[in-house]
Amino acid sequence: MEVSSNPSYFQGINVDEEVRLFTNNKERDKYDNMADLYSIIVLMEHLEKAFVRDSITPEEYTPQCTNLIAKYKTTLNFLSDSVTDLESFMNDYKLSCPAALNRFKIGVPATYEHAIGDNKNDMGKSAKYIAESVQHFITLMDTLRLNRYAVDELHPILADLIQSLNKVPTLPADFEGKQRIRQWLITLHSMKASDEITEEQARQMLFEMEQSHTEFYRLLSGEHKDTIPQFTPTIDPTTIPAFAPADKGSMSGSGAEDVKGLG
Repeated sequence: MEVSSNPSYFQGINVDEEVRLFTNNKERDKYDNMADLYSIIVLMEHLEKAFVRDSITPEEYTPQCTNLIAKYKTTLNFLSDSVTDLESFMNDYKLSCPAALNRFKIGVPATYEHAIGDNKNDMGKSAKYIAESVQHFITLMDTLRLNRYAVDELHPILADLIQSLNKVPTLPADFEGKQRIRQWLITLHSMKASDEITEEQARQMLFEMEQSHTEFYRLLSGEHKDTIPQFTPTIDPTTIPAFAPADKGSMSGSGAEDVKGLG
């Protein structure tokens, strides 16, 4: 666009006057929230780099990262009418923050996503984390079987599950179940808390979690079979009374009562 060189063109324009992006309070709130989102993304990028470079400890990193993720979700909800996709927002405002983008996509701190530290010599803690992992697997599968598909129900369970799996010291680094969980975290994090996954997605998640649970048990049962919770029959077969063949009419008395008790 060519700007006129005629001095009269600039008459009536105060170059010292602040340019306003908004004309009402609603628009002002929108731009304030967009500025907040911009700063949250930049802060997350710096935090991720500081963690990778060991400038901060995992204990310092985790709560700060969790706090930024929570603020990101809240701010994005405020901008639901204006910002539909984080990558598009970053492209529009020339933001190059790949580490932040990855962290927001996954939705949990790196300390939850990857195993941090070394507790291989602490078998007591190892048994605890194995039991917790099994519990989270079962909770997740039961939630899906009960047709509870809301993101705000499933995401916390998945986050707890991957966190406990990462604390199991003898679990192989290439355990495929963690990759499946990570992908589901990314999928759910791209949705609103009030959204629900489809029935097809729920069936796929249940199938993958059952596979992962079975594989987890198989990998660790050799070393920790005494620490992994197992399900046993609630009825002891030795306590069930034996009956001789009899006509329906002759089944009476204490034997009939026993049969009713087992029904």
